[in-house]
Amino acid sequence: MKKPHVVILGGGFGGLATAKSLRRAPVRVTLVDQSNHHLFQPLLYQVATSALTAPDIAAPLRKLLRKQENTQVLMARAVSIDPDARVVRLDQGELEYDYLVLATGMVNNYFGHPEWEAHAPGLKTLREALDVRSRVLRAYEAAERETDPERRKELLTFVLIGAGPTGVEMAGALREIAAETLAADFRTFDADKDVRVVLLEGTDRVLPAMHPESSRDALTSLKELGVEVHLETFAESVDAHGVCTADGMRIQAATVVWAAGLKASPLTEGLGAERDRAGRVKVEPDLTVPGRPEVYVLGDLISLEQDGEPLPGVAQTAIQSGRFAAEQIDAEVQDLPKRARFVYKDKGSMATIGRARAVAEVSSSRFSGFFAWMLWLVIHILFLVDFRNRIAVLMEWAYAYVTWRRSARVILDAPSRHRPALERDAILRSELTRSSERPAATD
Repeated sequence: MKKPHVVILGGGFGGLATAKSLRRAPVRVTLVDQSNHHLFQPLLYQVATSALTAPDIAAPLRKLLRKQENTQVLMARAVSIDPDARVVRLDQGELEYDYLVLATGMVNNYFGHPEWEAHAPGLKTLREALDVRSRVLRAYEAAERETDPERRKELLTFVLIGAGPTGVEMAGALREIAAETLAADFRTFDADKDVRVVLLEGTDRVLPAMHPESSRDALTSLKELGVEVHLETFAESVDAHGVCTADGMRIQAATVVWAAGLKASPLTEGLGAERDRAGRVKVEPDLTVPGRPEVYVLGDLISLEQDGEPLPGVAQTAIQSGRFAAEQIDAEVQDLPKRARFVYKDKGSMATIGRARAVAEVSSSRFSGFFAWMLWLVIHILFLVDFRNRIAVLMEWAYAYVTWRRSARVILDAPSRHRPALERDAILRSELTRSSERPAATD
């Protein structure tokens, strides 16, 4: 008898959790991702700020799933879904499915201004992280040879739009680079004194998804580091030389990073289901699409409330929903009872602002400062999916702690803001090749 075919779209936290949880199920699994690696997105900002390299936070999907004989990995781009025919169309070919798991995640949302992307990249992919890193380092290099004080001021101004975890962590890291890593590296300017880091947030506090007390602690840490924070401030326009805000403020800046909003992968449109404003799918309590019990939606693509609150778009939601979907599929295939609803278990949230500066919330307890920072370090190392990644990140962090230096400061790309796709691919390949230069770590 032919085994049911489970197609998983996306090799992130949710997709990988689903695939691994189906390792003993009597099914065939095909995991499709346009990249060949699983990416630990919470640490992308550290690649962007020279603390880590791309191989430190990326692990080949085939390596992670090589022992699962019932699982095939396809590096391909899913173009559309035909739920009536139960077919996923790829950039080359198509896949029929008995069960579909949609775990493609979110993309940057520029709220009707796609032209801003060229001037304010987000931090959702390795390419974007490497692009941001290049912009930051090139700004310093250009400032070293700039003789016009106003132009130098623009080069040394960095704007973060959005004060969620990505914006806050990135802002703190940029100030630490200026104050410590590069403080003595340049001769024509003082990095600590001359670098300006600006954080813009539309709500009335940073880290708005966390408890107000954590927000206050984070704001205090940001100000202590020298970050300029503007709350209740919206970006009205973004161009090659900076940002204009809705209240009329103009910030001249050569480097702008977008961390202000996300929207669901366009693939959700093909499901024919009701979606919220961000494109997330309004699913049944068991994470299936209404009228499509064979289609599961995971992670931050889910629009579902629990205890009156929407499920958070964090890694834990993706992992837990992935495991739940796998259990449901396995139970149905084997004619076993299924659970009626998905129950998310909040494991807490945290954000780091810099060295020995962090905020963490675990259950009803809140922490800040050094203890929260150590907790953040341990949790992030443990959640890296590959042993080699854990060793590499631990070594880089230990080096940075002892020396205050950041090792990943090589500029690999061309200075153009509009690099061709093939050139960007070459940059990424060069970065990933660096992993072969490290001492090998056993699995």
